[in-house]
Amino acid sequence: MTKLSLDESTILDQVHCAIVVLNDDNAIIQLNMAAQILFGMSQRQAMLIPLQTLLPGEQGLFTHIQRVNNNQQRLIQRHQPIYIQSQGEILVDYVIQLIDVDSSEPKRLLEFYFVDLSAAEKPDDSLQLQQLVRGLAHEIKNPLGGIRGAAQLLERQLNNAELMDYTQVIIHEADRLRDLMNNMLGPYKKGQKTSVNIHQVLQHIRHLVCAEGDERLKIVQDYDPSLPTVEADFNQLVQVFLNIVRNAVQAMNGVGKITLKTRAKRKLSIHNQQYRIGVLVEVIDEGPGIPKEIEQSLFYPLVTGRKDGNGLGLYLCQTLVNRNNGVITGSSQSGRTVFSVILPVEVADE
Repeated sequence: MTKLSLDESTILDQVHCAIVVLNDDNAIIQLNMAAQILFGMSQRQAMLIPLQTLLPGEQGLFTHIQRVNNNQQRLIQRHQPIYIQSQGEILVDYVIQLIDVDSSEPKRLLEFYFVDLSAAEKPDDSLQLQQLVRGLAHEIKNPLGGIRGAAQLLERQLNNAELMDYTQVIIHEADRLRDLMNNMLGPYKKGQKTSVNIHQVLQHIRHLVCAEGDERLKIVQDYDPSLPTVEADFNQLVQVFLNIVRNAVQAMNGVGKITLKTRAKRKLSIHNQQYRIGVLVEVIDEGPGIPKEIEQSLFYPLVTGRKDGNGLGLYLCQTLVNRNNGVITGSSQSGRTVFSVILPVEVADE
């Protein structure tokens, strides 16, 4: 196994990943600068503190540390959520290995890499898929005007009402395809970004949906009132959350509880940009959950779990969230479905 020297602490401080060195008792003996920022404490404050004190709920991590200690093999885990009291839950890749293995006191070295949320949730590069779909929609939409116009001209030459029924079918279907293509293309305008209070967006949605539903539908608010504003297009965010909440209502057949939850998220990487803080919005319902067969393609166009759905709602939600520099994800189990939107607030210092 390769030995790693820890004498050059200044070099470790230049590394962007968080590096933690533990002794045989899993107590901290060294943190680089990134790790000090991650845990919110200096090297002196962290000295000889058991790592489990800082990560009390991460039993899986400590099981992996013990495994590395036993077999002396480097271990890598990807896309692991860990909870840090000063940061909340973050998504990381981590590497565990032994160093100084030939000494009487071998040490454990942990490397934590922040995961870009947009890359983690879109392994199939859905941005390229969106561009492909938009291109196809344009190609399909262009001849529709000609087809509709030709049907109208033909209708004027017909004296037979029965034959005119057929031209009406052509016109109606051309209009339907045009509307479908417009939905796939999404809003033409980029939108106007202003300082938006996310709770005002959610309150607007709540009033709209409550007016549409009946008294058996409950929309519960679980807000963090200290959240900062986000730079976003108000109307686009309304469209996003209105679509998600209406989907939740339909999934529960209009009866049950929907929770609108907001929290701060710290140390984010979205679309290859680092942020100090972001706003997390979760829409939680009690419906039957997302069908397993569409979980991996949930945000693709024309993918739907409803018989009467067109499969464009979540696709458009993702498009609009991307335009506001955010990321959207969905997960579920029976009786609990969660759609999460994260919108960045403050760019991190380079």
